[in-house]
Amino acid sequence: MHTRRTSRPNRSLRAGGALLAAAALLVAGCSSGGSRTAATVADAGPGLGAQLRETPPLPASYHRQKLRWRDCEVPGFQCATMKAPLDYAKPAEGDVRLAVSRRKATGPGERLGSLLVNPGGPGGSAVGYVQGYAGIGYPAEVRARYDMVAVDPRGVAGSEPVECLTGRQMDTYTQTDLTPDSRGETGKLVAAYKRFAEGCGQRAPRLLRHVSTVEAARDMDILRAVLGDEKLTYVGASYGTFLGATYAELFPERVGRLVLDGALDPSLPARRLNQEQTAGFDTAFQAFAKDCVGRKDCVLGRTPAQVGENLRAFFARLDARPLRTGDADGRRLGESLATTGVIAAMYDEGAWPRLRQALTEAVRKGDGAGLLALSDSYFERGPDGTYSNLMFANAAVNCLDLPAAYNSPEEVERALPEFRKASPVFGRALAWSSLNCAYWPVRATGGPHRIEAKGAAPIVVVGTTRDPATPYRWARGLASQLSSARLLTYDGDGHTAYGRGSACIDSAINAYLLRGTPPTDGKRCSAA
Repeated sequence: MHTRRTSRPNRSLRAGGALLAAAALLVAGCSSGGSRTAATVADAGPGLGAQLRETPPLPASYHRQKLRWRDCEVPGFQCATMKAPLDYAKPAEGDVRLAVSRRKATGPGERLGSLLVNPGGPGGSAVGYVQGYAGIGYPAEVRARYDMVAVDPRGVAGSEPVECLTGRQMDTYTQTDLTPDSRGETGKLVAAYKRFAEGCGQRAPRLLRHVSTVEAARDMDILRAVLGDEKLTYVGASYGTFLGATYAELFPERVGRLVLDGALDPSLPARRLNQEQTAGFDTAFQAFAKDCVGRKDCVLGRTPAQVGENLRAFFARLDARPLRTGDADGRRLGESLATTGVIAAMYDEGAWPRLRQALTEAVRKGDGAGLLALSDSYFERGPDGTYSNLMFANAAVNCLDLPAAYNSPEEVERALPEFRKASPVFGRALAWSSLNCAYWPVRATGGPHRIEAKGAAPIVVVGTTRDPATPYRWARGLASQLSSARLLTYDGDGHTAYGRGSACIDSAINAYLLRGTPPTDGKRCSAA
């Protein structure tokens, strides 16, 4: 599932949430899951949730470790490395080293402790997020009172990153046809998923079994203790809401002030998550189409229905005849890359003008460069042809957290009508994207379940009514489960709500973070 959230300057091109996403070749954010495979990695064994509740006491040395802070390359920030056990059930068998960064409270005012942030994905770099946005872009009054802190979850970015494919292999993977029209094309898609999974298994055989959200939440508790905070104060976006809710489930007595923005519903299986997220992207697309027809540069039609019909026809033409892009590596714009580019722009209405321009260039001039650039930003592909490890970590976490949505092409084919109904534009591609974890090299250790976190302090759950990646119904679902939840609703477009222009949302969250006053349950805000 696409659940990733992005930093404020870039969020239109992401996750992610959570990033957070149903798709495999897009961003398999919180929907996919793990299953049986012809893998190179041994089974992880019984459910990890049960294992961790029965783990031996953690050696005190982890909570007592001293971080050696040093100046980062980014001015104003400090960096350090933290140790956590690779396997909480067997802490004596080795550690994983996690990248941590902070910007100390700027003052004035009494310091309130540490504010840990996570941008989602899974796979998004929290360190990159705090250095690129949260540590400099969160409200000044929040940054004045809190040390802004982030840790890259295990397997992500600076924390022993999972690697799976080379840049050239990823180029091939991202161009794989996501809407197969024959057995041969279906076979090629399955082969692509298998190569991706095998690459991960070969390059990260031990780590791949220990990148679950439960383990990442336990890592956050070590960091909380190391930083000297009695309770955790946390803002998680998109997939980061699942990480935060999992922390609350494991350590309800240590919950301080938790904001879960762009929430996931942990009670849903992968299949439901994928289908409902597909509908979420359709909701966002309908908002885009309605806005587009009122603009002079809307090349796709004069009614919202025409915009959808013409975009589907455009994708079909690309499936048969990809467009030139001027790419130095010779890539052309086919249906899969174009679909990714359009989906990328659904995360933030601020990207809609760029999308309209890219579509105009593609439809009228036969130039796919604009849509390719949107797709590259989504995949975090650099101009030199290298990729960040976002996509690798994304699949690794999701395929461990939930059993696979579908285990065979035949299962996907049976589900196609439901996906097409959820989104006539994106349904087919997102249905086939849901197959990726069927071939994962380790068995899923988590599963869908309700999270109540009984005994936790008030937790603020934020939902956006037209959120593409984490549909609003998920926020309502999570809020109905958490025993202390306060649901805060943003009536608007785009993925997540905090820092997106609503003074109402921002003031409510700021009051909670600064004074411990949660909003009234059910409070609604708009962009005005």
